Amino acid sequence: MLTSSNKKIKIITAPGFADDVIDEMKSDLPSLLEYYVDETVNWEFEHETDPLTGSTENAREILESILENAQEYDNVFLICLTDLPLFHNSNVVLAEAYEKKNIALLSLPALGSTPMVKRIRASIIQLVNEMYRGVTDEDQQKLTDKIEEAAKDGLRIVNGYILVSKKGLERFSPVRRETPLNGEKNIDVRFTIPSRYLGGLRILPGMVRANRPCRMFPSFIKVMVVAFTTGTYALIFPTSWMLASAYDTWRMIILSVVSIIAMVTWIIVAHKLWESPRIETNNLKRMLYNITTVCTLVISVTLFYLNLYLLFLIAVFLFIPIGMLESQVSSHVNYSNYFYIAWIITSFATIIGALGSALESEETILSATYGYRQKQRYEQLKRKEKETTNFEIRS
Repeated sequence: MLTSSNKKIKIITAPGFADDVIDEMKSDLPSLLEYYVDETVNWEFEHETDPLTGSTENAREILESILENAQEYDNVFLICLTDLPLFHNSNVVLAEAYEKKNIALLSLPALGSTPMVKRIRASIIQLVNEMYRGVTDEDQQKLTDKIEEAAKDGLRIVNGYILVSKKGLERFSPVRRETPLNGEKNIDVRFTIPSRYLGGLRILPGMVRANRPCRMFPSFIKVMVVAFTTGTYALIFPTSWMLASAYDTWRMIILSVVSIIAMVTWIIVAHKLWESPRIETNNLKRMLYNITTVCTLVISVTLFYLNLYLLFLIAVFLFIPIGMLESQVSSHVNYSNYFYIAWIITSFATIIGALGSALESEETILSATYGYRQKQRYEQLKRKEKETTNFEIRS
């Protein structure tokens, strides 16, 4: 372990989600490490982006790559953050630490969905503690005593045997702290979710969060213009008014679901987002990637649908006088009919106007899928290696 009074922690992240998250907490980490780890140490913080942490699904490959360049990180606590899911014996891995070399790896999807920044911050402090104090029971007891003393301050740090606390829904997916057998090299401690089913339920929201579905919304602007234009034209005809009056709530809900599913299916087919079988990805990960893609698109399309509904609701109130509506609809009419008219027009416009339209930014859509991001980072890594090789040859 390190012995100097000045210690450095370096966070290496994959480009994208992990990169952005660290930017939100880097100003707080040195003071928190001083408080929770060792107040006699002056902690320094560095951040580096490396495509490798997001281009491989193998935790071992990441750690081995770091060990090959261990001299570059001498006298540094090194923590790698990846937005890829990691597994060991088919169990979800949250983190691994190699205390002898002060290297740790943290998988962000395994932390769940929210509050992400708080969980990552707590996990980083936990991993630094693992490397700084050691992995024995005596070392962990010192950590537990320190955390219990500081618990009143409200930072979500936990005892030495789990990485995240057993509060709220987390008690249903407990984390196990393992010390690997002697036959396993370069790993001193590993945090896993022992239940594969609960691990899958936990990691899926984290993967969707890493895809950042809200950032996809600007890509739907062009589609929204097409859908709104189509729907506004249909709005002036009384047929849609009568259908809105005749349909019950359940039929409207089914129509909404069908329109959203149709839109999601079209995006997946048009942009080839479905992860097909390949050698580098096993069936479990491919299934997770595809489910994550579908969930991400469902959230994005639902946001698109809600915004389109608000636009049509405004248009209905502006364009359709209540008297004209009463003259066309045989049943009792009030202003609640306006909400149903906007609702049915939104569903029709999504199906008729939006399907077949190209999204404005294909790159944004593709970047929301794990397979594409891995390929993108792998190519970036290869370019970086090629540039390094060319530079060495010229030198």
